[in-house]
Amino acid sequence: MFIGVGTVANVATVVIGGSAGMLVGHLLGEHTRRIITDALGLVTLIIAGQATIAVFDPVLADYVGSSAPMLILLGALVIGGILGSWWRIEHRLESFGGWLQARLSNRERTDGGKERFIEGYITASLVFCVGPLTVLGSLQDGLGQGADQLFLKSALDGFAALAFAASFGLGVVASAVSVALIQGALTAVGVVLGSYLPEPYLLAITATGGLILVGVALRLMDIRRIAVGDLLPGLAVAPLLMGVVIMGQSVLA
Repeated sequence: MFIGVGTVANVATVVIGGSAGMLVGHLLGEHTRRIITDALGLVTLIIAGQATIAVFDPVLADYVGSSAPMLILLGALVIGGILGSWWRIEHRLESFGGWLQARLSNRERTDGGKERFIEGYITASLVFCVGPLTVLGSLQDGLGQGADQLFLKSALDGFAALAFAASFGLGVVASAVSVALIQGALTAVGVVLGSYLPEPYLLAITATGGLILVGVALRLMDIRRIAVGDLLPGLAVAPLLMGVVIMGQSVLA
């Protein structure tokens, strides 16, 4: 199979699952759709917890010490959040979602419909693109090690898209654009990096993505509307901080 097949499969399942969700969504009452969204939030919270545990991985501790991983995680989110707020990533995501809504939706022209579209687009994009399987699976595919992780993610995202679209509509289908762009870019990064990126760097990215997913889960369950998009630069900051810590330890040694 060709490199990138995992992303192609993932885009297809999001479109198919989202389209199916739109077809059956009118059969579900508001309360039922809310329950579905809450269930997705709870499952997202479990997935986020599994990813965040990577901060305690012995491999990471062997590289930077037992106390540094938590500080790296904190620094990645704080610095990433500052950068994200400066760059207004959350706002730009909302604007992009509104732009897509205006061009793709002929039915949801009201303010409520637009808000529903944007919320569905942002929520689905973050759930589908922030998780550890996105990063690790795309890099693995790019490294030529197969797309098994992305195939698993594709199946999970297809069912999630069905449930999301029942609540949020066309915005969920539009999130396939984000999946294609982000996973495609990460796959390209894997092709460029080859086998260069050490495992501890991937663990730092995974743990940071896990905490960002916690924010997504809180949004899904209407506990707190965290500007999760503004935290996304933390995924790039985490491996940079890893490098800084390792270099600092080498200088002090």
